[in-house]
Amino acid sequence: MKIYATLFLFLILLGSCKNRSKSEEFLSQNNNLIIANTFLDAFYSFNKESLDTILSKADSSRLNILFYQKWAECGHYKVITRDKCIQKNDTLLVCPVTVKDDLIGALQLDLHVTDTFHLSFVDGYIKSVKTSSNDPDLFYEAKQWVRMNLAELVKEPCNRKKKEGPTPCECVQATVQGFSEFIAVNK
Repeated sequence: MKIYATLFLFLILLGSCKNRSKSEEFLSQNNNLIIANTFLDAFYSFNKESLDTILSKADSSRLNILFYQKWAECGHYKVITRDKCIQKNDTLLVCPVTVKDDLIGALQLDLHVTDTFHLSFVDGYIKSVKTSSNDPDLFYEAKQWVRMNLAELVKEPCNRKKKEGPTPCECVQATVQGFSEFIAVNK
């Protein structure tokens, strides 16, 4: 009889261990969601210090995301819709944000672009951030046209290889100007 009682207690303990790990997984995913929303708040409030702190463990992404934040600020990104982040797995959240910006305005398009942040987590920290967007084909066509026909306009401010780094405000403003000229020439 003692063997059955011991076996029964063992099974109860084993079952509670599984529940604990599911609880811990849920808490981890919930924590990642809180961090992701804090990241988006910092990004779109254009608070560089907060964003830099949130990205303290994202060595490979930090500089690009800080550049993109300044680009977005100077390109007058306004949030239209901020959808819920989607949990892809226990370490990846995908967060879509639809914005209005000067670039699409310069192309005279009546649409808004959705930027999507792909946030990877390790041990409760953002480890890396990748971005994607549903920019229309005209955006890429205009960007290529500006590089070919107005290279002097964007070359220096958008040069990511120069010693002191690119200047995101000047780069986005030059790109907006180039897009306006692209539309004027191609109307």
